[in-house]
This record gives sequence, structure tokens and C-alpha cells, in this order.
Amino acid sequence: MMVEPTARAPEIRVSGSAQVGDTPLFDNLDLSLAAGGWTCILGVSGVGKTTILRLIVGLKTGATFSGTIAAGDGLPIPRQAAYMAQNDMLLPWATALKNVVLGSRLRGDRVDRVRARHLLERVGLGGHIHKKPHALSGGQRQRVALARTLMEDRALVLLDEPFSALDARTRAGMQELAHELLAGRTVLLVTHDPGEAARLADRLFVMTEVGCKNVQPPATLPPRPIDDPEVLHAQAQLLASLRGP
Repeated sequence: MMVEPTARAPEIRVSGSAQVGDTPLFDNLDLSLAAGGWTCILGVSGVGKTTILRLIVGLKTGATFSGTIAAGDGLPIPRQAAYMAQNDMLLPWATALKNVVLGSRLRGDRVDRVRARHLLERVGLGGHIHKKPHALSGGQRQRVALARTLMEDRALVLLDEPFSALDARTRAGMQELAHELLAGRTVLLVTHDPGEAARLADRLFVMTEVGCKNVQPPATLPPRPIDDPEVLHAQAQLLASLRGP
């Protein structure tokens, strides 16, 4: 069961194949992101997970894609999307606060610094808003990038390993915060962490070198407790799927 989608949250469908040069990346992919839910793609490195995210949002990938990518509402996807890359991509000369409001500034929109400060407080960086990236740890930088993504308030949110640089305690808290603040949005999360996928997914796909498989997530509602027996069982099964026979 998913949170009721916002009126503008789109369903996204990705169908097709991609290759880099003569090397296939993925073939006959058929991926559907349900409106208003969290879809998680779990997989080993090099199978095309990040490529899928970048294809959806219309960024360069270095791959040749043959197929279709469409939103159920028929609207252009990039205008509806916020994308958080693996690299925090913070401007080194800008403070945490200025990095969070970067999108508004680039578009010439009104800059809501009150909301930006609130988001930085929610991610635990209220005391660091005037620091520049060089004065922040890797995990703090990643939380600034998360706050910047949340600041965009888009109907479609694409997250590429958004919690990977965080310690275990902070990671669990940021997973829960992101799930709270993105309620009703269409979210695609790429992760290498079976436990993270088991906690957060409404829909779950495992990508390996041989294809993409739809896997049933635990029946309970996300974000699921870390020690939920169903989560632990799903985590073990996902790890086994990734390791292969």
C-alpha cells in the first residue's frame, strides 16, 4: 500500500535497451514507476542503474538508448523531476544555505530562505548553514545535497545512492525523513544496500548482468523498522539474489 499520490505525481514508464559502444548495458527493460510510490532499483555496479536515472531526467549517459520513456500525464519529464546524483555536486564557493537554494536562484524564482533553513535543520545541519563544502564532512555534504533536492519540491524525485556517505544511525534517520517529506511523490531510488531497499520500497527491482527482476517487497508499510523480521528476511533474500547462484 502506498501513500495517496499528489495530484501532480506522474507514473513513469521506461521500456527499451541500452548499450555502450558494442557492449550491451541492459536489454528489454520494462520498468514502471507507480505514481506516488517509492520504486527501488537494487543492483551491483555496472548494470545500468544510474544510466536509467539519467535517461529519465534527460541527462547525458554515454550510452545509446533504444526505446521509450514517458510520463503517464503526458507532460515533459525533466520539468517535473528533481535529481540527486551520487556526487553531491555542491558549489565549493557557496555556503550550505546558498547551495540548497541554487535551483531557485538559477531559475530566477523567489528564494525561500526560510524553507531552506528549515530543511537544513531537518537534516541536522542547522548549525552549519553558513559553512562552505570544504568545512563539511562527506556525510554532511550529502545531507546538503539531499536538502537541495527536497527544496525543489518536484512531483518526480530521482535519488542515486542518496544515503551512501552517512553513518548507520544518520542513514536510518535520513531515510525516514526523505520518506516523510516525499510522501505522495513518485520516487525512484537506486541503491546498493539490500536493507535500504527492503525498508523503503513499494516496488522493488533487482538488476544484475542478466536482466532486471521484479521482487515483492515486505507487506508492511514503508519506512519499515530496521529490525522488522520481514525486512531482515527480504534483506537476506536480496543479498542472495545479488550474489547469484
